Amino acid sequence: MTIANQILAIRRPYSEKLVRYECGLPPSGEPRHPFSVKFYAIAILFVVFDVEAVFLYPWAVSFGHLGAFAYVEMIVFIALLLVAYVYAWIRGAFQWE
Repeated sequence: MTIANQILAIRRPYSEKLVRYECGLPPSGEPRHPFSVKFYAIAILFVVFDVEAVFLYPWAVSFGHLGAFAYVEMIVFIALLLVAYVYAWIRGAFQWE
């Protein structure tokens, strides 16, 4: 049905139809601005460290019931995240220029 509409539709383009709509006001500026890659880098870093928090909360709640292996396992996990944080810092992921 959509394809038939596209084929059979009468097209009468004129200047008012081709102007983008901006809440009744005349359009100003470019319609799209490219996002900086820094936005994506910050978003990924946020997700990584947010997942860290998701893993740390249950561990902290049940810390008294866990054995030494779970303690060592979480220390290794935190150490890996610390290495990732230092690496991101050295690479300048937290600098906005």
